[in-house]
Amino acid sequence: MSGHSKWATTKHKKAVVDAKRGKLFAKLIKNIEVAARTGGPDPDANPTLFDAIFKAKKSSVPNDNIERARKRGGGLEAGGADWQTITYEGYAPGGVAVLIECLTDNRNRAASEVRVALTRNGGSLADPGSVSYMFNRKGVVLVPKGGLDEDTVLMAVLEAGAEEVNDLGDSFEVVSEAGDMVPVRKALQDAGIDYDSAESSFLPTMSVPLDEEAARKVFRLIDALEDSDDVQNVWANFDVSDEVMEKLDV
Repeated sequence: MSGHSKWATTKHKKAVVDAKRGKLFAKLIKNIEVAARTGGPDPDANPTLFDAIFKAKKSSVPNDNIERARKRGGGLEAGGADWQTITYEGYAPGGVAVLIECLTDNRNRAASEVRVALTRNGGSLADPGSVSYMFNRKGVVLVPKGGLDEDTVLMAVLEAGAEEVNDLGDSFEVVSEAGDMVPVRKALQDAGIDYDSAESSFLPTMSVPLDEEAARKVFRLIDALEDSDDVQNVWANFDVSDEVMEKLDV
């Protein structure tokens, strides 16, 4: 899990500055639109929208784009698409389980792109339920280290329902039950602790250790999945040691 989390953090940082910035922006905008449609356009009354906007701002999405997406989703402005959330299950090389969350206005296109990305990269689509039982939905808040230590973060969030604080190198990962994520995020804010993102995530209950060769194949498959405009999130149950991570230079 630690290797996976570190890899995810590294990918998050790179995504903000690399050539896929426009693609990342589009996915963050979609999140805002859906959150506003589901829970209303007021971020103060809609924690999911608050977190979606916060993450978009942290990723340097222009305020105008954020505001337009909020209004479209909340019905205050015309033009919102009919986004549907669909989750696919599959396997990556090495027997790694993969959960793929899509946000799409075309189910057939999403299914086709997911299937193609999997099969071209040594993976396969799995039947519903065959993979999801290996994951639990959790709230995950990423806190940049700065001058913070683990105890300071832990003391700030413990009473709010945090289950654990993991050291990811440059940041801390605060894990809670999905329903406790907002209180945990608010506890950090009350303590004056900055954070990068707060979102619902799927964390594996068991993990598959990968060597360098297998890790390269799994990362390639996940990159192919994330390259699809319809794919919002990819979760997988691999673990990669720090030594292998260094060799991969991700």
